[in-house]
Amino acid sequence: MSSWNDTWDRGKQMVGDPIAKMTAAASSVTSAAASPAPPQQMQEEGNENPMRMHSNKVLQFMEQTWIGKCRKRWLLAILANMGFMISFGIRCNFGAAKTHMYKNYTDPWGKVHMHEFNWTIEELSVMESSYFYGYLVTQIPAGFLAAKFPPNKLFGFGIGVGAFLNILLPYGFKAKSDYLVAFIQIAQGLVQGVCYPAMHGVWRYWAPPMERSKLATTAFTGSYAGAVLGLPLSAFLVSYVSWASPFYLYGVCGVIWAIVWFCVTFEKPAFHPTISQEEKIFIEDAIGHVSNTHPTIRSIPWKAIVTSKPVWAIIVANFARSWTFYLLLQNQLTYMKEALGMKIADSGLLAAIPHLVMGCVVLMGGQLADYLRSNKILSTTAVRKIFNCGGFGGEAAFMLIVAYTTSDTTAIMALIAAVGMSGFAISGFNVNHLDIAPRYAAILMGFSNGIGTLAGLTCPFVTEAFTAHSKHGWTSVFLLASLIHFTGVTFYAVYASGELQEWAEPKEEEEWSNKELVNKTGINGTGYGAAETTFTTLPAGIETSYQAQSTAQAPNPTNPFATAWDDHGASSGVVENPHYQQW
Repeated sequence: MSSWNDTWDRGKQMVGDPIAKMTAAASSVTSAAASPAPPQQMQEEGNENPMRMHSNKVLQFMEQTWIGKCRKRWLLAILANMGFMISFGIRCNFGAAKTHMYKNYTDPWGKVHMHEFNWTIEELSVMESSYFYGYLVTQIPAGFLAAKFPPNKLFGFGIGVGAFLNILLPYGFKAKSDYLVAFIQIAQGLVQGVCYPAMHGVWRYWAPPMERSKLATTAFTGSYAGAVLGLPLSAFLVSYVSWASPFYLYGVCGVIWAIVWFCVTFEKPAFHPTISQEEKIFIEDAIGHVSNTHPTIRSIPWKAIVTSKPVWAIIVANFARSWTFYLLLQNQLTYMKEALGMKIADSGLLAAIPHLVMGCVVLMGGQLADYLRSNKILSTTAVRKIFNCGGFGGEAAFMLIVAYTTSDTTAIMALIAAVGMSGFAISGFNVNHLDIAPRYAAILMGFSNGIGTLAGLTCPFVTEAFTAHSKHGWTSVFLLASLIHFTGVTFYAVYASGELQEWAEPKEEEEWSNKELVNKTGINGTGYGAAETTFTTLPAGIETSYQAQSTAQAPNPTNPFATAWDDHGASSGVVENPHYQQW
């Protein structure tokens, strides 16, 4: 016995008393459970450096700059704006270059240049519309793709590949192969046709209901800003460098943008490695339940969609807006040269002014629309109808002035007013898909935008037919545009709606499938990133403390313009969230 005691004593001297160590460890665990760390400390310890688990160098760099302080949903909107700006700037390239490609021209230094290409009117019309053949084909499939795959990746793919193909386009022209040019432009249309449906898919996960108009219009303003920058920049490059230079510039910029986009955007707030917990919870709580089951051809209520009057109101409005938009995007510089006698180099900046005004109106309209909705001044239906019909009505009226005036100044002023007024309509039909059927928003956008693309296909042929023999044909061109908009005003005013449609609700068997998943696996199937988030029970002290903190940080429920940029002291609490909506 004494031998055993001696051995025990020698062991304690070498490694310490194991019983004392166990007792001390147990005491520390007990004290930690009795006095849990504050939630702020837990969050800091758990997210001490989220980039340690993420090797994304571009994201790491941006997080170190002021851009990292931007709220992630607004960073998403701004980057989407830039993507649309590049996409629609690409569409301005050929419109600015074509007059220097198939007609003799005099450069700014007075030197006369002979044309390189001998295109007929029919060949020119085919090249102008070939982009839209591909664009039309992918509209409805893009809605399915955006519902099945990460829509942010689909959007980046469309812009990036389209920009790369733009670099190849001058080689197609120089090869003097109509088939090669048509093939490249059709391919551009195919990949960029996914962009609008994909962006609606993005906002399904990222846009709180009472911020839909603001976020969506911020992103979609890029399409009009693309024309603002694309028209004068393309005209400048064509006049002072070469007709091929705008194709190269926009192609390179688009590829660089795509790399950044893929590195810093994520499908859902739950997947973003550097989003703040406040913003993540705010977005998820505001949007509410989002079904995890993907729509299939059989599950989509096609009959209800095709027979829905609110859906057709959006489609008619989309066609009307697309007609005038593509008319000006493709032919505004030609109109100023042929009808008003302006030089391409001088008219590029002037041609951009209408789209600049429109971009400002779109942003202002989005803020105003959400203000009226969130403060319950007007219903969503009333807001959509007033903005859409008011914008279209003003555009149609000013188009009549453009059609019949003989004054250059009056024509330019009326054109600016017409395009500017149409900016209000973007807060009408263009975000209406998310109101009536958020579950199928990407599919509806593909459907309506596909019909709208028919305007891009037919408009070049109609315009060339009217203006082939005389500049007076421009009167018929703008008169037709005005009549199409008046039709859109009437149809939308009668049949549009801002309410969630009954057929847009998930089917009962799909909801049961989600509940079954939760019961069997313990996986949360009711929110963003639901398939990868397990339930975790916090100690009572921590849960109570965190709820108290969230209550203290809850935002002012009457403020529709919640701070869009993170700063010190800014927070997005979620308790009694006024923007909550059960989808």
